[in-house]
Amino acid sequence: MTREEVRAGIAGFGIIPAVRLSSTEEALFAAEAVSTGGIPIVEVTMTVPNALRVITELTRNRPEMIVGAGTVIDLETARACLDAGARFLTSPGFDPAIVEYGVKHDVVTIPGALTPSEVLNSWKAGADFVKIFPCSQIGGPNYIRALKNPLPQIPLIAAGGVNQQTAGDFIIAGASALGIGAALVQPHAIEHRDRDRIRELARRFEHIVAEARKLIRPKD
Repeated sequence: MTREEVRAGIAGFGIIPAVRLSSTEEALFAAEAVSTGGIPIVEVTMTVPNALRVITELTRNRPEMIVGAGTVIDLETARACLDAGARFLTSPGFDPAIVEYGVKHDVVTIPGALTPSEVLNSWKAGADFVKIFPCSQIGGPNYIRALKNPLPQIPLIAAGGVNQQTAGDFIIAGASALGIGAALVQPHAIEHRDRDRIRELARRFEHIVAEARKLIRPKD
């Protein structure tokens, strides 16, 4: 899967489910449930025990999935994630070395940013998307809108506190995609291995994104 295909997949589905769980088994279960719910994308955070093993197993057994690594905070971890098969790298902040490494190896990078300067520097460094994190805590959809006005060319991902009530507003405000964690991969559903619940939530978020995109009027 090429960098362009991964980038197009993320932009097309508009949702990156973030798996931040307490065991390897839970992470594999969550990824499978989200995928069969219609979102063939998953971000396995480095806080998951044996996260690299999870990435390796998913890329080996589910080649149709776009599997990425989250909470990548140094170059050593970035290298290990790519060796495990990760198709994209996300970080809570902007590390130029990680973005440069991703560009060099033709892998999608999604650094985190908060201020306009961080967003612009991430984009100039070669990032494919810039993740506004934590988004809900610093203005929510209004902050995305404020950033998109002067920086319309930069694809932003809203992450941090995105839920069913706010997801559509983030898309309408200009977010290219959403990073969604516990609102999609619900702890209660994971604990009880309620695959149907996670599938239902995946379909629900897909519908929200699709309906919100219909409301966006192209600028003249």
